[in-house]
Amino acid sequence: MSKSFALRVTCKSTRGIVAAISTYLANNGCNIIDSSQFDDVHTGCFFMRISFHSEEGKSLQELTNGFADIAKPFGIDAEFFDEAKKRKVMIMVSRFGHCLNDLLYRWRIGALPIEITGVVSNHFDYQKLVANHDIPFHHIKITPENKPEA
Repeated sequence: MSKSFALRVTCKSTRGIVAAISTYLANNGCNIIDSSQFDDVHTGCFFMRISFHSEEGKSLQELTNGFADIAKPFGIDAEFFDEAKKRKVMIMVSRFGHCLNDLLYRWRIGALPIEITGVVSNHFDYQKLVANHDIPFHHIKITPENKPEA
């Protein structure tokens, strides 16, 4: 029975990371169904999220344990998770709401398997929109004096 999992990866950008990860998954009977990656040229960090099916029945724990040998040489910070379980998410928004609207829409239609626990903003602009989705809205007032703490 195939299970849907995902892997989140963060590390220093280095040649060979994608090849090592995809080879590991293939060697463990997994089929990648979606992959997104990003190199931040300003920080030198690499980010990746891979959705895959464990077609040969490897468990999340087996995949996590076996990945340590791949992660170590690259200094990878990795997290495997079961895509069937909704992850709790807090959304932060400022003045521009197009991303918030997109996230709320995709959450509402079931395209994002997440549980939105609340929305935090330093403005009240989207409070009504968030309340209309029955999601808690939290305002954090930011001033020059409290900016680091906020």
